[in-house]
Order: sequence, then structure tokens, then C-alpha cells
Amino acid sequence: MKYGEEEMVSSRWVKGKAVVLLGAALASASCVGLPSGIDYPDVSNVDLDDHLLTPEGDDDPSVSLSAFKFSARTCDKIDLRIPSTDLDQEDLTRFFAAQGITAKPRKARGDLWWYEFKASDDPEESDKVLRLRLAVLKDRYAASKDLHDSLLQHGPGWWGVRRGNLALLLPKASLKEALRFAVKYKLACWGMFTYAGADDAYVVAGAYTEF
Repeated sequence: MKYGEEEMVSSRWVKGKAVVLLGAALASASCVGLPSGIDYPDVSNVDLDDHLLTPEGDDDPSVSLSAFKFSARTCDKIDLRIPSTDLDQEDLTRFFAAQGITAKPRKARGDLWWYEFKASDDPEESDKVLRLRLAVLKDRYAASKDLHDSLLQHGPGWWGVRRGNLALLLPKASLKEALRFAVKYKLACWGMFTYAGADDAYVVAGAYTEF
């Protein structure tokens, strides 16, 4: 073996091993979801019984995928019409402002923006934030694909909402925690609520809906 060939072979082996490990990690993520290491603000005071119905419109639904829908009360007095023009990050900023929420976008790159929520009111934990990723795509079809693909890549527990050409991705949470957050901040009324299950992404009807 010539000088340098051993290093090349070793490099190929390391890269190959890295690919195998990455593949194993992704396979594992498809079962349990990638951890985010991010805490959500406390939303335990949101009573889901006031906002969820069975698919048939009855009270007391099971909070499991495909077993419930949002009640009309969730989005009372909020415009649920589908936008007819392309949107940008300012659409979400204005929506938050209308709900009395101060959340300004911070540019990550050309088509990506971050929105941050304080994860705790404790001054000693002021550095802990919940980061929402907003993607501005060319059209609603690209946004739908972006959110769907992102949810499947991150795995169960990750969720998001889509409105027109905008796709908002949120870190992993239990279904109840995601619903409480979406209800409290009215995200289910701004975009179509979608949650990643074990094998697909599930849309919850009853609030803002767009296909």
C-alpha cells in the first residue's frame, strides 16, 4: 500500500461508518421523533375540553390522532378565509400582534425566519426560548411539501401549521401540549394544524383548513 493510501482507506471507512450511524439515527427518529432539547412555555391552564370535539361534533373526544377536531369556539371571531395572494413573514407578525403577542421575526437565511417565545418567566432562565421556524416558499404547494417533509424527517411529536405559501415548524411536544400551545396562541386559526405521527403527518380539521 502506497504512502497516503492507508489514510484514504481510513477516511472512507470513517465516512461510511458515519453514514451508517446517521441512517440508524434517522431510523430511530422515525419511531420516536428527534429530540429538540427545547422546553415549551407552561400551557397547562388551557382546557382542551373547551376546544375539541369528536369528528361527529360531540363532546368529550379522545385526544388521539384522527379521533377529534377543533370546535368552532376555538377560532371565534377570527377570519379563516384562505389568502388569495402570496404571503411573507409579516403576515404571521401581524397575526401575533392582533392576538396581543409580541413576537418579532429574526432572519435565519433567505427564506427562513425565527420566532422566539420565552420558555419561562423565571429571570434566571431568560435564555431559554421556544424557537418557531417559518419558511417562506414560492407557493402553497411548496409550503405543503416543505412542512410535510420536515415533519416526517423530524419524526413523531414534531408539528406545525401551514398557511398559503408559509410553513411554520415547531419542536417536538406531546399531542396535548402541542394542541394547548396552538389553541392559546391561536396558531390553529392562522394555519392548518399538522402533527407528525409514527408513519405520517396528520391534519386536524375544524379550525383553519386549506388543501
